[in-house]
Amino acid sequence: MGVERSSTGAVAGGIAAAAWALQQPIDKRVFGTAYDDVELLGMLATRGPAWPVAGFAIHVANGAVFGAAYVHVKPLLPGAAALRAVTAAMVEHLGLWPLGRLSDRWHPARDRMEKLAGNRRAFAAATWRHALFGVLLGLLEERMSRGGAVTIDRPGS
Repeated sequence: MGVERSSTGAVAGGIAAAAWALQQPIDKRVFGTAYDDVELLGMLATRGPAWPVAGFAIHVANGAVFGAAYVHVKPLLPGAAALRAVTAAMVEHLGLWPLGRLSDRWHPARDRMEKLAGNRRAFAAATWRHALFGVLLGLLEERMSRGGAVTIDRPGS
């Protein structure tokens, strides 16, 4: 049962992280920031032209790991499925955001990326991204754990 729960959480977390990454170009414009999680992760792996693929893969893997862990702590969190996952995502966000100072100083591509320390626009975008991730993780994991199929309807279908 533990492996099945972890797997369900991992799939839900991976999907939620992919959605986060795919919508990022829009939220970067909305929040007026160049801060990009895929870039941050991808440029850790390579500064070559493959950084977007590497960054996306690392980001989705991180979401999967978070989702797998989330299913084991969710019973300790109050509220409905989406609220519990948003709470977990916000705890992670607020706990790790100060590490942006380390990225600003030590990231191998720091000169090519927007600084994070004291950057309110980047913080707001990251907050939105974590909220979106949490809602999607919570809803997807809840549905999948109840045995419900997750489908995506195409417009006009």
